[in-house]
Amino acid sequence: MTLRIEERVRAGRGALARCAADPDAFLIHDWGRRALVAARPDAGGFDDLLSVDDVDRFLTTTALRLPFFRLVKSGERIAESEYTRTGRTGSRDVTGIADPARVANLFEDGATIVLQGLHRWSEPVARFCRDLELDLGHPCQVNAYITPPSAQGLDLHGDAHDVFVLQAFGRKRWEIHAAPRERPRDPIDATVLPGDTIYLPTGTPHAARAQEELSGHLTVGVHVTPWRDVLTALVSRLLSSEDDAIPAGWHDDPVRLGDDLAARLGRLADRLRDADAVEEAQRRRERFLSTRPSLARGSVAARATRIEVDDQTIVRRRAGSLCELRSRDGILVAMLGDRRLEMPPWLEPAMGVVASLDDGEPLRVGDLASEIRSAEARAVLARRLIREGLLTTLGG
Repeated sequence: MTLRIEERVRAGRGALARCAADPDAFLIHDWGRRALVAARPDAGGFDDLLSVDDVDRFLTTTALRLPFFRLVKSGERIAESEYTRTGRTGSRDVTGIADPARVANLFEDGATIVLQGLHRWSEPVARFCRDLELDLGHPCQVNAYITPPSAQGLDLHGDAHDVFVLQAFGRKRWEIHAAPRERPRDPIDATVLPGDTIYLPTGTPHAARAQEELSGHLTVGVHVTPWRDVLTALVSRLLSSEDDAIPAGWHDDPVRLGDDLAARLGRLADRLRDADAVEEAQRRRERFLSTRPSLARGSVAARATRIEVDDQTIVRRRAGSLCELRSRDGILVAMLGDRRLEMPPWLEPAMGVVASLDDGEPLRVGDLASEIRSAEARAVLARRLIREGLLTTLGG
């Protein structure tokens, strides 16, 4: 059965449980309030997300390009021309390709390698990021910082979003000042080891320095949605019909313009009082759960041949897939993470069965007979969900 966000976190299955030893206590006492250093909340470490071998592979075998990496040293960005080259693909020149030899030389000389937007091109990181987004309800991004022994990549600074730091390998010493909402305190001086984590609310000043060994950590940026964005979106929608312009010459009669403005503000206030807050929250939830990056690995292979489905076909939920249902205005909406499907409401019982499946849990198409009487209709639904990346055949 699909676990809701709160249940998934409490069961220790969510990504947040890897960032904070006690997710419930963290959300109540620390989230958005104070910086926190946690010793090994994930006993297994973060080798599945980033290793030294991963870094070597990215830089030497994948033709990594700008802007997906950069080099910095002592707080200064190194000119891209010092570690990139131009290659040729087909009939086009390709610029900004990593030059492994020059990257290695600069790294040996104390430069930090920054892998940017890792959630966009590393599948394990993308899945972790998706899980954390579903735990928190806010978009996330991931960069990685690989620092040579006894070097410092960035000077003391604060980020414009919340941050989780996940120490992947090596040790790193951190200087962490008070977060904006914390009481004044002396800076935290902490050395983190593999598996340790740090939480930094938005704007928390911090700096890090590697110790006597190579160090790599992941910085997970959480772009928390402020209430002003929610309120602004609601007001914007309510004002969508206010498309007439203020009158020409308004600057000669500001009193009249003020009277017109007061009348419009009054009408807006009435609309705000009548607005369905729960419906607006549902709209925002629907957008969030249908605009996440796709994780439908295998979709291309699934379309390489004709999708043959009958009642004997065994299908399963694709790993990492998302399916949340909502009925609205006589339409069944299935939110699949990166898209939304609109379906007739009579499919809700069958889609409820599909949505309740765990990742990889098998289902025989014919077992939907009590929800859909027609065998052809069952096959059509299964084929559609395979094409959309929610289901796959048992061998897929």
